[in-house]
Amino acid sequence: MDEFEYVRKKLIERILHLTEKQPVVSPLPGLTVSRRESPTEPNSYMLPPGICIAIQGAKRVLLGEEYYVYDVNNFLLTSLDLPVTAQVIEASREKPYIGLVWEIDMDILTELIVESRFCVREDRPSRGMSLGRVTHQILDAFRRMLDLLDEPENIPVLLPVIKREITYRLLTSEQGSKLFQMAMSEKTNVMKAVNYLKEHFNEKVNMKELAELVGMSVSSFYQHFKALTGMTPLQYQKKLRLCEARRLLMAGSDVTTAAYQVGYESLSQFSREYRRFFGVSPSHDAKEFKQGIYEKVLH
Repeated sequence: MDEFEYVRKKLIERILHLTEKQPVVSPLPGLTVSRRESPTEPNSYMLPPGICIAIQGAKRVLLGEEYYVYDVNNFLLTSLDLPVTAQVIEASREKPYIGLVWEIDMDILTELIVESRFCVREDRPSRGMSLGRVTHQILDAFRRMLDLLDEPENIPVLLPVIKREITYRLLTSEQGSKLFQMAMSEKTNVMKAVNYLKEHFNEKVNMKELAELVGMSVSSFYQHFKALTGMTPLQYQKKLRLCEARRLLMAGSDVTTAAYQVGYESLSQFSREYRRFFGVSPSHDAKEFKQGIYEKVLH
């Protein structure tokens, strides 16, 4: 057994133990691990900036009109909050899907870019999601991160060290430009628009005024926004609204209140678009969430 398979085996054993009682858990800040014993139906949610790894099995993610499949050999990297539809496509009781999602610490990323003087030139806008190669070093760092659960007194000191190592290995990988884009995102025009939409998702936004706000022509703004997110600004805003509405329903809100709170003026339009995005009606979700059937962490 080579080093890669040895570390993968140890990670599988650890995550299987962590998910004995429930299939999705967050054992450390920013880290979520999961187990699925069969392929799942498509599930829509906001995926934060970070890395997704399938320790065993495979998962497919739809962003806009493009599919990304990550598995044992390929991780998924996202450089901004993205509304996605995902499903486990390879899993069984004998070989369950074992996955982890880790949110990258922006402070650590920025510090490493400054310290290493890392710089990259992007001649054209690129998608905020990509696939990269899983290495033994990356897996081993996550193994050591989870091993800290056995010595909780050392977590405050050693966890930041391991987080820096993982971030550095990603920064020096073939996907380093994506992390650079992530760290510098607040300085780019399109990311200013993305952040504006996240802060004003429940308000009517004039896209011409938004383009002017970030100093771009309307045509250039649309082109660059779609290149980064895989969708138009209005589509992005709509999915932000729907994801926030689902969060409100999970927190106990009723359908009407959730719809109006996220900016919908028509309850029928809200129900129609909610069903199209999530595959079920908001009233169905509200009932299920109230009964505690759905998991709190959807991805």
